[in-house]
Amino acid sequence: MADPMTETTTPDVHEVLGFRTSAARLLVGAFVVTYALIAVNTSPPGSIWFELTAWLIMSLAAVALITVRGDPLPIPITVALTASGVVAMNLVLYKVDPPISGLQLWPSWAALAIYIYMCVRGRAVWAWIGMIAILGSHMLWGQRMGIGYVEGLQLSVVKLAPLLMATFFAWRIRPASRRVFELREQATLRVAAEAADKAVLEERDRRLAQLDEVARPLLERLARGDPLADDDRLTARLLEAHLRDTLRAPALATPAIGNAIEATRSRGVEVVMLDDGGLDGKPVSVRDRLLNNVRDALDGADTGTLTIRVLPPHRETLLTVLHTTDNDITRLEYGQDGQLMPAQRADNADERAHVDVEWAVDPA
Repeated sequence: MADPMTETTTPDVHEVLGFRTSAARLLVGAFVVTYALIAVNTSPPGSIWFELTAWLIMSLAAVALITVRGDPLPIPITVALTASGVVAMNLVLYKVDPPISGLQLWPSWAALAIYIYMCVRGRAVWAWIGMIAILGSHMLWGQRMGIGYVEGLQLSVVKLAPLLMATFFAWRIRPASRRVFELREQATLRVAAEAADKAVLEERDRRLAQLDEVARPLLERLARGDPLADDDRLTARLLEAHLRDTLRAPALATPAIGNAIEATRSRGVEVVMLDDGGLDGKPVSVRDRLLNNVRDALDGADTGTLTIRVLPPHRETLLTVLHTTDNDITRLEYGQDGQLMPAQRADNADERAHVDVEWAVDPA
């Protein structure tokens, strides 16, 4: 039985009210200790175990109220909390005789506190069911003790006013809490969007600054119409290849790798760099290990074609290095930990080499 005002899928409202804070735990601790003292000091002769059982029930209810997640409260917990006040009250009424003195009927006050917070947790209807059941218990007890239904009702009817106020409070605060969560979510999305836009602008500025640094001198020479020597043409080819690498293999575009690639191409080796995103989110140790392996492969190549590819995510192999020369094809595979994988079977080596050669020609 759910309250009409509580049909919502919003986040847990008790986050707004601080139910998970140290202050809430301290409050529950005070609740438990206070009612333990009251139960011991107000118990009639021979009723201490009834009193302590009632105290234990209410203590567990108070703890569950701040620890159980969900908004509104899950139905099984709601039923247990509703029944806790009624059961605890009847345990004490079983051993208490009129006239009532002081706080002998303390479970009704403890139950009132539980029911008030049940209203806040989205179970106002169940809280009223529990309170009405407690009032009915007092009326039956009064009739059994010979003081009448009305006298029994008067012992607890005053507790309806605080519960009515709690119901009104919940009726007002729960829609407000939903609005708070909506605004928080909108703010989070706005901050994320602003951060993404800022990252794009920073990346654009970084690329422009890099392009200005490496390409401007050569472009200015071409614009002036100066004749180009063979060294200048080699520099232009290396520059074009470097810019292509930064676009096709951003995960491998580090200064150290860039210098190694330039030196390798200067020796006449064709270098193809490909990145399918497998390095995204990897630990720094794995990335550094792979980059060191890539740099070693670049430094060791003197002829032929060297194809270095970062594979897509969720593959057993993270990176492949394929070195093709006129006389030989060498393929190295590195796993998800960045370590060199054992040599694969020879009957599949040519097939994998053919795949990487196709990627080198047409990576699309």
